[in-house]
Amino acid sequence: MANYSLVCWGGPEFNATNRLVFGRVLPGPCLPMSSCQCGVLPGSANLCDDGRCVCVDCAFELNVARPNASLVPVKGGRGRKTMWIAIAAGTTAFFVFFVALQFALVLRCRRRRRRRRNEQDTSGGAQQSLMPPRVGSSRSRGPGSVVVENFMLDMLHASTDGFSDDSRIGTGSFGSVYRGTLPDGREVAIKRAEDSAKASSSVARHRDRETAFDSELTALARANHKNIVCLLGCCADSGERVLVYEFMANGTLHDQLHSRSPLAAVVSSWRGRLTIALGAARGIEYMHVYAVPPIIHRDVKSANILLDDAWTAKIADFGLSSVLDPGAGTPQEPLYTGGTVGYMDPEYYRLQHLTDKSDVYSFGVVLLELVSGCRVVQRYAESVTPKNVVEFAVPHILADDVARVLDPRLPAPTPGEAEALAYVGYLAADCVGPVGCERPSMTEVVVALERALVACGAAAPLSRASTGRRSVLSRSGTDQFDLTDTD
Repeated sequence: MANYSLVCWGGPEFNATNRLVFGRVLPGPCLPMSSCQCGVLPGSANLCDDGRCVCVDCAFELNVARPNASLVPVKGGRGRKTMWIAIAAGTTAFFVFFVALQFALVLRCRRRRRRRRNEQDTSGGAQQSLMPPRVGSSRSRGPGSVVVENFMLDMLHASTDGFSDDSRIGTGSFGSVYRGTLPDGREVAIKRAEDSAKASSSVARHRDRETAFDSELTALARANHKNIVCLLGCCADSGERVLVYEFMANGTLHDQLHSRSPLAAVVSSWRGRLTIALGAARGIEYMHVYAVPPIIHRDVKSANILLDDAWTAKIADFGLSSVLDPGAGTPQEPLYTGGTVGYMDPEYYRLQHLTDKSDVYSFGVVLLELVSGCRVVQRYAESVTPKNVVEFAVPHILADDVARVLDPRLPAPTPGEAEALAYVGYLAADCVGPVGCERPSMTEVVVALERALVACGAAAPLSRASTGRRSVLSRSGTDQFDLTDTD
């Protein structure tokens, strides 16, 4: 208590009368005032006798040292500077990382764009390299080549009456073919790819459409020959894929042989048919030998041999064509098996190995069509089920019975024509031989047809002879067919 009284409380023994135990309790001993070195406790003189007092205990004095000014952090000093340095370093590191990330993304996009451009250049995507400027500023495809124009879609749409059914004249490897007339009066054939936006158009069909368009554009951009249909221009506006060709007034060889009655004068003569065969053979020879790099058509058939107004045969529809690697002599990229049933090389179909001899086989089938007048697959009087023309004709030819397979719609051949047709029959049999490497080349086929055509129109027939010189048509080391004069 403030007056130094001692009070106890607790159990019942402490009652109101005896709670105050000591009235006054000294906070310390009473000592002479002169002995108090640290001072006198105030009011203690009243508690002691004889002038004594209670001294202040010197042990309770607190001597607090002042802190060193150098240890007290100064506001805005080095600590704050360190903090700002850390913040600046972190911000700089983040900025450098962000810039590096942006640079990496830009570099990746450029590489991807460059890779995509290279793939288009090497896989037949010739649109950038082959697509010329708009009509009015066309360009040439090289020395001796024709001019390729880039037509406006509106112009082609108008020239075909909106790609109407009345203007449609056929179908190709990737779309329909329409007849049209350009504003300058030229008649053209316009091949328009199937619309990929149709619901029935699958992703695979769209890819095939693009591949066929690129293949045909690439092949025809390299070809300039009188027996290959001339590409006048193209159009790739608004997702469309359109190729424009010279118009072939007499249609396809297939239609002339199998759909026209009566037959046209040219295909009603043996000489006319051999002339058509020779023209087509020269076109294929050009692709195999003189085109750089060489081209394999892969779909040679009578429906892809067109006839102009002068009955010149021209190879068309390069949608399945393949460009060969000049060094390896094989396609530059793997190909799925392509072609038309009845014309396709069985060895190619079986081994999945494409060579120029596959075109030779297909052309051999066309020769059999020209000689026999038969469709590639039809039912014959001697068979219950349909047969391929190869199965029908080759056994008779090898049995020296070529007359058995000649088209009965044509007049009986003259002696010279009969010898020439037998010669061509054996040529066709060699072309459709089962072993590709044993078939003649297209150059050898051209030479043989030239000789047959000369004999067909001349008094000198082709006769079977034996000489020491091996012929491409011989079936053994000595048997061959040659042009000789008969006395």
